[in-house]
Amino acid sequence: MKLLITGDFVVNQPYNPSQISKELIELFGQSDYSIVNLEAPVTNSTSKILKTGPHLKSDRESTEKVLKALKINMCTLANNHILDYDEQGVLDTLEFCHKIGIETIGAGKDKDEASKIYFLDTNEYRIGIINIAENEWASATTTTAGANGMDIIDDVKSIQNAKQHCDFLVVIVHGGHEYYNLPSPRMQKQYRFYIDNGADLVVGHHPHCISGMETYSEKEIYYSLGNFLFTKPSPYKDWYTGMVLQVEITSEKRIVTNPVFINQAQKSYDLSMVDNNSNPIPLKRFSELTNIISKDLHSAWNTYITVKENHYKLHWSANVFFRNKYVRAMLNKLGIYLSSKQGLAILLNLMRCESHADLSKETLYKYLKP
Repeated sequence: MKLLITGDFVVNQPYNPSQISKELIELFGQSDYSIVNLEAPVTNSTSKILKTGPHLKSDRESTEKVLKALKINMCTLANNHILDYDEQGVLDTLEFCHKIGIETIGAGKDKDEASKIYFLDTNEYRIGIINIAENEWASATTTTAGANGMDIIDDVKSIQNAKQHCDFLVVIVHGGHEYYNLPSPRMQKQYRFYIDNGADLVVGHHPHCISGMETYSEKEIYYSLGNFLFTKPSPYKDWYTGMVLQVEITSEKRIVTNPVFINQAQKSYDLSMVDNNSNPIPLKRFSELTNIISKDLHSAWNTYITVKENHYKLHWSANVFFRNKYVRAMLNKLGIYLSSKQGLAILLNLMRCESHADLSKETLYKYLKP
C-alpha cells in the first residue's frame, strides 16, 4: 500500500495541469491513495469573516483540473483558511470535493462532523486518518461549520478510539509558525504525545516551508511538508520548496517513509520534482533541520523568540486596534488605549491559536522578567 501526503494546496488563478512535470504526475499515478491539504475554500461566497491576514479562495475550474490530473483521493480541510468565506464557504467546499469524487476530512457543518475519523480499508489492513488544525480563525463549534480545531483532550480521545478500530493511524496536523522551519518545544511534546496514545505517523503542514523530522518510539514525525502548490507570490524563498511524503506499508506491516522534494517556479508556478543529485540543497536543508530537532531544538527556539519578541509585544499593545500604522504609532506615543472588534479579534487569536500563544507567552515572560 502506497500513500502520498502533501502540504498546502491553493490554486487561486487559472492554472493548467500541463504545468506539472510528467515525473510528478507519474508519481501520483503510482500511488494507491493521495492526500492534499486544500487550504482555500472553493466557493462563490463573498461573505468574508473578521480576521487578520489574507482571505483565500480557490479557482474552481483550475483546482478541479489539477486534483483530477493528480488523481487525488482525499482533501484535508482542517486549516486556518477553510472558513475565510464563512460557513457557506466550508459547505460549498465539501460539496465541490464530493461532487468530483474526492473524500474530505477535517471540516464539516459542525465540530462533530469536522472531527470524524476516516478509515481506509484494504485487503490486508485498515488505515485510520485524523486531521486537526490549530485554532486560528477557522474552528468549527457545536453549532457552526469549520475546521476540526485542536484540543489535546479531544485529540487524544479520538486517537485512542481510532486505534482500536484500525491497524495503522496517521494524524495530519495543520499548525506551527509561518516561515519558521522548526517546531516549538510545545509542538514536539504534543506530537510525541499523539504517538504515545496510538498514532503511527504524524505529519504537519502550515508554516509554508519545509521542516525536519524525528523518530520517536520507533514512529516518525514530519513537522512540516511546506507548500505543495500555492499560486500566490511570496518574498520568502522557502515558499517555493516543499515535500511530497511517500508512505508505504510493507508486507511486513511496517511504515516506511520517503520525502520527495518539489519545486515551484517563482512566477509561473510550474511544479516539478527535485533531482537530489543535480540540486542537493533541499535534501541537505532537510537533514540539517532534522539534526537541529534531535540535538538543539530549545536553543533554536530561544533564538526565534528573540527575533519575534518585538513583533509580539506590539501585538499585545494598543496598536492592534488600528490598521493605519501612523495612527497606531501616534496612539502608542501618547499612551492612549482604545478597543475595536478588529483589535479584540487579534487578541483572541493570540490566545486561542496554539502557536501564537507559544510566542505570546514566551515574549511576555521575557518582557516581564525582573
